[in-house]
Amino acid sequence: MRFAIFGTGGVGGYFGGRLAHAGHGVTFIARGKHLAAIKENGLRVESILGDFIVKPAQATDNPGQIGQVDVILVAVKAWDVPAAAEAIKPMAGDKTLVIPLENGVDAPGQLSSVLGQSHILGGLCRISAFIGESGVIRHVGVTPYIAMGELDNKKSERVLQHVGIFASLTGVSAELPDDIHKAMWEKFVFIAAVSGVGAVTRQPIGVARSLPETRNLLLRAMEETVAVGQANGVILDKGTAIRIMESVVDRAPEGTIPSMQKDILEGRRSELEAQNGAVVRMGREKGIPTPVNEFIYASLLPMERQALTRN
Repeated sequence: MRFAIFGTGGVGGYFGGRLAHAGHGVTFIARGKHLAAIKENGLRVESILGDFIVKPAQATDNPGQIGQVDVILVAVKAWDVPAAAEAIKPMAGDKTLVIPLENGVDAPGQLSSVLGQSHILGGLCRISAFIGESGVIRHVGVTPYIAMGELDNKKSERVLQHVGIFASLTGVSAELPDDIHKAMWEKFVFIAAVSGVGAVTRQPIGVARSLPETRNLLLRAMEETVAVGQANGVILDKGTAIRIMESVVDRAPEGTIPSMQKDILEGRRSELEAQNGAVVRMGREKGIPTPVNEFIYASLLPMERQALTRN
C-alpha cells in the first residue's frame, strides 16, 4: 500500500515514519532544509517509545512527481489545507483516501469541496511531537493516537482496513469511533481552550489548570465550544466540558504547551483563526455567544497580525 504524507512535521513525520519503518511504501512531502536532510540522511524519529530511522526515505516537495497513492495523510498547518487540497489532485486516484489530522474541524469540508466527499475520511490524532532539527522528529509526550471514520459514520471495509494498519504499528494506538464528528469536536473543545488560555497566560497547561481563575477560563471556553458544536448538529452532551477537563486536561503532562501557543509565543503564524477564531465565527453564524473565546481571539490577534507581516 502506498502512502503520501502531506506535511512532514511532528504529526506527519511521526505517523509516516512509523508506517515506513513497518515496511509500507511512504513518500514524505516536505520543503527546504528539512527536505534536504531527509533526502540525505533519512528521517530520524527520536521517541519516548524508542528511536528509529527511515533510510533511505522517499521525499519530495513536488506532489506531482509521486503519482497516484492509496492513502494521503494531511498534516499541514490549518491555513495550508485549501492549498494542500489542490496540490493533492495528481496523487488522487479513484480509490484514494485522504485523512486529515488537523487541530480544527474545517478540514474535511475544505478537502471535500476540492476532491469530492467520497475520498475524505474524518480524522484526528493526539501526540506531542515536533521537528527538532532538519530531518529529525522528536516525540516527547503522549502515547500517539489516531482515529478515523467515514463522514457518514458507516463502518466500511476500507476504514476498518486502515484502522487495522495503524493499530498494527509499533508506538501507535488507533481507533474507529462510533461518531467521528463527535470525536473530532471533542478534540477541538480541548485544543482550542488549552491553546488559547495557554497563549494568553503564557503558561503551560499545569499552571492554567491549577489556578481557580484560569481553570474557570478553560472550562468556560470549552463550554462555549460545546454549545457551538451542538448548534452545528454534533452530538455533545452537557457534561462534555467537565469530562474533558477531568479526563484530558487534568491528566496531561504539566509542562504541555500546545503547538498554537508555542507558535504565538515564538512569533510565528499560528492556528488562531482555525481554533478560537473558528469558535467565534461559528458562534456568530449560529447566534451562540462565545465571550471567553472572543476575549482570547481579540487578545491574541495583534501578535498574530504581527507574525503575518514578518512571515
